[in-house]
Amino acid sequence: MKELTFETLIAVFEEIFGRGLFWAMVLAALVVTGAYLYVLIRDRAMSMRKFLWAQVSMPFGAIAAVLFVQAVTNSHFRDIGGPVDVIVLLGVAAMGAVGAAILVYTAQSLFRRKPA
Repeated sequence: MKELTFETLIAVFEEIFGRGLFWAMVLAALVVTGAYLYVLIRDRAMSMRKFLWAQVSMPFGAIAAVLFVQAVTNSHFRDIGGPVDVIVLLGVAAMGAVGAAILVYTAQSLFRRKPA
């Protein structure tokens, strides 16, 4: 592989996760992102209480993302072979943490009533 293109990345992720699961994850990410943008525009401000709970959820999101990727790819911690594997694992954890925070903040904003 001489070049890393967007199409190559799509093909690699489809191979890793399977075509259906990969596109379902992309769709879920787009829906949550759209809902988050809707909430931010609707509320015109961020609630620090909701933001705090979103931050509390981040470690759980990081752990869930790592375990999910390992389950889907049939990997284990013993398969970590070098620094690149650790960097990828930390990247997955970081994306899971951020994703969980966005999901929790959005869910709180959409489903909780505002205090009177």
